[in-house]
Order: sequence, then C-alpha cells, then structure tokens
Amino acid sequence: MPPHDPFNAFTDDEVRLDGRPGGPLSGLSFAAKDLYDIAGHRTGGGTPDWRNTHPPAAETAWAVARLVEAGADMVGKTHTDEVSRGIFGENPHFGTPVNPAAPGHVPGGSSSGSAAAVAGGLVDFALGTDTGGSVRVPSSFCGIYGMRTTIHRIPVDGVLKQAPGFDTVGWLARDAQIFARAGAVLLETEIPDWIPSRLVIADDAFAHADADAAAALAGPLATVAAMVGDATHVALGGDDGLDVWFAHQAVLQGREAWATFAAWIDACNPRFGFEVAENFLTGRNWSDAQHAAALSARPRITAAIDRLLADDGVIALPTTPFAAPATGQTRSIMRALRMRVITLTAIAGLAGTPQINLPLGRLGGLPIGLSLIGPRGSDEKLIGFARRLAAG
Repeated sequence: MPPHDPFNAFTDDEVRLDGRPGGPLSGLSFAAKDLYDIAGHRTGGGTPDWRNTHPPAAETAWAVARLVEAGADMVGKTHTDEVSRGIFGENPHFGTPVNPAAPGHVPGGSSSGSAAAVAGGLVDFALGTDTGGSVRVPSSFCGIYGMRTTIHRIPVDGVLKQAPGFDTVGWLARDAQIFARAGAVLLETEIPDWIPSRLVIADDAFAHADADAAAALAGPLATVAAMVGDATHVALGGDDGLDVWFAHQAVLQGREAWATFAAWIDACNPRFGFEVAENFLTGRNWSDAQHAAALSARPRITAAIDRLLADDGVIALPTTPFAAPATGQTRSIMRALRMRVITLTAIAGLAGTPQINLPLGRLGGLPIGLSLIGPRGSDEKLIGFARRLAAG
C-alpha cells in the first residue's frame, strides 16, 4: 500500500508489481480491488474469514497481469464490501473508506477503496468489479469515470466470483484520457473517436431519481443530447416497470451468489454485517418458481433494450437516484436506499450491456453521475464518446 493513505482506501497487504518499462501505460499507477488474485498473496474479499480460510493465490489475475505488462505499476490492493455484496462501501471489519469528493458521505461500493484511491489522487486509475453496480455507484458518488463492461468481454480469470452471470471487470479514473488508455489495454483494442447515432432518454429512470438529482443532471443531459443531435424519450421499463426488472435481477443475482458461496458459508459460519447476511439469506430463499419467472423474463428484457440500442444508440439515465448518502445512518434507512440504487443498476446487469458513468453532475456540492448504456460490445465506443465529451 502507498505510504500515505488518508482515505482508508488500501488494505494492509504489502503488494507492489512494477510495470514493464516502455509499455503504453508506463508512468501510471493503479490499485486493484481485493477480489483480484496476486500470486503469492491471499485474496481478502473484504472479510477476514475469507482470507483466513483460503491459501495464497497461485497466479495473478488476468486483468492485473495485463496492466502490469502494459507498463502500469500496481501499488496495492483496495478495500471492498464483504465478498462484493454491498453497494455503499461500508465494511464492518475494516471500516468505510473516506469519500474524498464528499467527506462525511459514503464512497459507494463494493469497489469502495478503488474509488477512494482514485478520487483522492493516490493512484491514476484502479480496478474494480461490477456485478450489481459496484463500479458505477462509487463512480457516481465520488465524481469519477467508471465502467461496467459487456458481460464476458474482459476475462474474470483470477477474480473472486460472486454471480457469474453478472460479474464483470471494471475500472475507475479521474481523467477521461487515462480512463481511455487503461480501457484500450483491458479491452485489447483502440478507443475510437465516436458519437452515438441516437440518444434514448429513459424518462422512468429519471422519475425514479430524487427530483433534485434529476434537476442536477438536466444540464449534463442537454450537453450530451446536443452532441448526439437526435434524442427521444421512452419509458424504459415498458409495461413491466423498472421495479419488476429489479425484482427479476435480485432473484437471479441472489440465487447465483448463494450458489457461489453456500458451501463456504455452511462450512465456515463467517461473520457478516447485517445487509450482506440478509442478501445471502434472501438469495437462498428465492423459490424455484420465482427463479423460473426471472429466467423467463430476462430474454424479453434484453430484447427490449437491444431494440432501443439498435444502430449505435445509447440510453441515458442517472447512475444513482441521489448523491452519496451521509455516513452513519441506520441499517433500515440504508437498506431502503440500496433498493432504490439497484433498481437503476439492474438494467445493464440484466441485459449484459456496457454502462459508463460520466462525472458531470453536482448536487449541493456533491458529485452525481449521468450514465450511458450502449449495445453489447460497444465498450470502446462509449469510452471514446466520454473522452470526446471531456474534450469539449
């Protein structure tokens, strides 16, 4: 970990990997969420019980190795919610990382330490993971760029899995140019100069946000619309509504997460915070009928989103329905807020599409992000558009 960490972003695992000299990312530093394996080190997963019941990793995760080979220096591992199952960055074992852009407010999770390290200037960029919003939410709350990639686009080899049908590699950066440089390496492609053909504004997603949050994003949305030049308004959830989509996502992710960790939980009886324990119990208890209904609905939801994104369209929506909540609130309050957040983040998760957070909004001095969802496989295009927007 870096010698100076005023934000509680880093774990105490002393790990550094020097980048290959002369690579395209030479001179840049990065951190990796403590779900990424580093050969010879234990992966902590945000809970001492996981770390203490697993041996050191035999190999380094693909994404970390790829970045190091490209010249970037890995300087440490960052805190995460317990086995990536939180959304606000609150960890009962290691504390909540400070949000450098909003002190006294949560950083967002589960890539909380990565977001804090980036927003606080401790590294140039950082690796996170996104299953149900774990890169997008902290990016919004900390005022930085962050991306959920197309499902299976970047290998998750060497990453602690949660729900394999939703798990993705993501990364965060303060600067759009650096964000694009890291993206080119991870996606193994060039980042094009790109403008979408159409902008689809998800009116029901904006209605789901607090009124002041939607108002704070009106200016950034107008900027995007002016650059694209063709904007339409839709109710994204159609006849179902976004709450129904969220319910299906909760069942599918919850069942997968329970299947991933059930044997370990039964054998080790690990210590979890209330919300993470509740998440696992809820996932275990979804009925077969509920699971079958969610599986049946997912292709229909994906097809509806695909139609809206056809011919290089993008969907605009708030990344989060509000700016970062204050720290220290009750579990009941935070639980209700979590449901509202995941109602928005569930959309790209169900469809397997990429989504990028644009750190363009301010609400009462706090960051709040505008998101763009693109067609599956359009990751580099979304990054190119974000870079173009930043250039003005």
